[in-house]
Amino acid sequence: MQRHVLKYGIIAGLILTVIGTINYARISQSSDFSGGEVLGYLSMIVSLSMVFFGVRSFRDQHLQGSISFGEAFKIGLMITLIASVFYVAGWMIYYQFSPALQDFPDKYLAHLIEELNKKGGSPQEIARKTEEYRRNMELYKNPFVMIGMTFLEILPVGLVIDLISAFILRKKPQGN
Repeated sequence: MQRHVLKYGIIAGLILTVIGTINYARISQSSDFSGGEVLGYLSMIVSLSMVFFGVRSFRDQHLQGSISFGEAFKIGLMITLIASVFYVAGWMIYYQFSPALQDFPDKYLAHLIEELNKKGGSPQEIARKTEEYRRNMELYKNPFVMIGMTFLEILPVGLVIDLISAFILRKKPQGN
C-alpha cells in the first residue's frame, strides 16, 4: 500500500507545486489576490483528484474491487498528507527564494485593508481589523506559523475530497 499511496501522493504534490508556483508568480506580478485564491483552490481540487484515482486504483488492483469506507478514507488521507507536504515545502521554498515575493506580506496586507475599507464599517472596527491583520502578518514571519497556516490552506480541501472519494468508492465484496 505504501508504494501506491506514495505514487499518487507524489503526483498530486507535483501538480500542486507546479500550478502553485505559476499562480504565485502570477499573483506577485499582478497583485490579483482574489483571482489567485480561486486559481489556488481550483488547483488543489484538480491535484487532489489523485485521491479518487489512487483509492479506486488500489481498490481495483489490490482488493478485488471492494473497499470499506474507512480503508478508502485512510488511503485518501495518506495521499492528501503527502500532497500537503509537497504544497507546504513548495510554498516555503518559493517564499524564501523568490525575489518576486519579497514584498508579498506588504502587498497582501494592503489588499486586505483595501477589501476591509470597501466593505465599510465604523472607523474603530476598520482600525481594529487592520491591527489584527498586522499582528497576523508579524506571526507569519515565524516559519512554524507559516508552515501551520499553509497546511491549513490545503488540509480541509483534502479532507473533503477524501470523504467524498471514500463515500463514492466504497464497495462491499461480491456475494455479501
